[in-house]
Amino acid sequence: MESKDEDVRLGANKYGERQPIGTAAQSRDYTEPPPAPLIEASEFTSWSFWRAGIAEFFATLLFLYISIQTVMGFLHATPSATNACPGVGTQGIAWAFGGMIFVLVYCTAGISGGHINPAVTFGLFLARKVSLPRALYYMIMQCLGAICGAGIIKGFQPEFYDHNGGGANVVNHGYTKGDGLGAEIIGTFVLVYTVFSATDAKRNARDSHVPLLAPLPIGFAVFLVHLATIPITGTGINPARSLGAAIIYNNKHAWNDHWIFWVGPFIGALLASLYHVVIIRALPFKSQS
Repeated sequence: MESKDEDVRLGANKYGERQPIGTAAQSRDYTEPPPAPLIEASEFTSWSFWRAGIAEFFATLLFLYISIQTVMGFLHATPSATNACPGVGTQGIAWAFGGMIFVLVYCTAGISGGHINPAVTFGLFLARKVSLPRALYYMIMQCLGAICGAGIIKGFQPEFYDHNGGGANVVNHGYTKGDGLGAEIIGTFVLVYTVFSATDAKRNARDSHVPLLAPLPIGFAVFLVHLATIPITGTGINPARSLGAAIIYNNKHAWNDHWIFWVGPFIGALLASLYHVVIIRALPFKSQS
């Protein structure tokens, strides 16, 4: 009996013995990590800091290359199939975006955290998960990577790229700019909320007996948001992705709507951060005695 109790105390069911899945962990089981400093000067002398930005650059480059190629491929290669069954193209594009995010987050999570999105970085900064210099550095590298990823596609096949819209995000016909803004806010909220949930250290401690591969729910969230939002805006929810395509495509119509794909994702990330910090992770009030 003592041996079994020792296994429970030290093993995978350590937290499950006191708290079932889906409830708050006991405070004695978990120590909240300190918030990231606003500015951490030591980061600038650390190779891991610069390496993380490089990882974000190449991850975003690959993300744009695969995702935009998929968008244009469905528009160009299978017009009859897409017209006959519009869901075929939407599902294929959504799988490409969600699947690529799953792969890239899996590959880069241990190096940079696998943000690959300025809105995700912004939300994590607001929640004090990353410092200000790291957040700005990531956003710059993500945008540069997105520009290079879209540029590679146009360099390979410029006429094909321009003819098929360059994968640029615009508010589609039949929808207003307000519709597009709302879709981007809600879509980014879903994504950033999923990022917070999938990477929550307290949840990992509480549910340590439940294997959770963080990139999987994040990639699946991207897939689902694309299914819902492609008909409205083509789905941005990532300012770097929208910026890279807009710069390389450089069409007036794309630039007219471009502000939506920055304002919407940043508002969505802000709301997700507030929800996570204020509601989900709010510390309980201690009773006065």
